[in-house]
Amino acid sequence: MTKTRYKISESNSPYFITCTVVDWLPVLTRDNIASILIENLVFMTTHNRLMIFAYVIMPSHIHMIVNAPLLSAQISRFKSYTARRIIDLLISEDDKRLLSIFQHAKPDYKADSTYRFWQPGCHPKQIYSTEVMNQKIIYIHQNPVRKNLVENPEDWKYSSISNYLTGEGLVNVATDWWW
Repeated sequence: MTKTRYKISESNSPYFITCTVVDWLPVLTRDNIASILIENLVFMTTHNRLMIFAYVIMPSHIHMIVNAPLLSAQISRFKSYTARRIIDLLISEDDKRLLSIFQHAKPDYKADSTYRFWQPGCHPKQIYSTEVMNQKIIYIHQNPVRKNLVENPEDWKYSSISNYLTGEGLVNVATDWWW
């Protein structure tokens, strides 16, 4: 994680986080790229590396409410793994345009990599009450509606709204979070 005024204080509290693609490029909702994010979230929840309370994958970023022991490390692993898989996918598809953008986004001091997919950091905001948790979950699920991508939150397939409405979704989400 880069130096920022936002910090994860490794408490038992959940955090609202946002991971953003460099230059806010709208690539995350391409089915082949979104499936990489979904598969990794499923892996992380199945292996108890991350507890997810809500998420939405938007075209250029992902919002999540999450908790885990060593949360910073888990978010770093999520970003590193998904970036590597997405770059490999773009290489296999010979997507020169996107690869060029991600190559130019890589800082010179990062000699061990060729590309940067995610912007640094995740802007964590600690959830400290049931009221704030409710506000953030509503914010997450309404995000596609606010951005005019769908009319109703349940119409957006890359979201935990279905977990809350039907108990089933693409990723296992903890909907029984009330303190």
